[in-house]
Amino acid sequence: MAAVPAPESPTIPIGDDLGWALGVLFRAYAKASAAALEGVPGGPRGYQVLATSVRDTPGTQLALAHQLGVDRTVMTYLLDDLEKAGLVTRQPDPADRRARRIVATDQGRELLRELDGRLCDVEAHLLEALPEAEQGTFRALLQRLAGHANSADPLHNTCQAVAELAP
Repeated sequence: MAAVPAPESPTIPIGDDLGWALGVLFRAYAKASAAALEGVPGGPRGYQVLATSVRDTPGTQLALAHQLGVDRTVMTYLLDDLEKAGLVTRQPDPADRRARRIVATDQGRELLRELDGRLCDVEAHLLEALPEAEQGTFRALLQRLAGHANSADPLHNTCQAVAELAP
């Protein structure tokens, strides 16, 4: 009896492969955003702490660590560096004097505005190949897909996920 050959798997050109496209886009964003955040204590993590301390109700150090998925010991060192740079302060929590709230300083708020501008430039450069209307559509579709993926497999530590994927 003659052997039946295994079916050939379809070949997908690399340019049509979703994983390849997502990887290229992610690497370009990660590289450009790291350059935009150069000099920020803690890099992307420092930016996240600063942004959260400005945009959200000032939270305790422990709550901030949980929210951002950062180990509390790492958070302590990160906050030490941000505080030394004059970007945040630790203030006693009126509800629990043992806890400290993380509050951005005026200097931290000013730096955040500058960093947000830099990151907007990174995004604009990354999306410049698309017409403006398609950029909005791309963002909306990407957010919808990300929300769906996150509901199926919640991402609790963004920094760890990025570190696992980065080359």
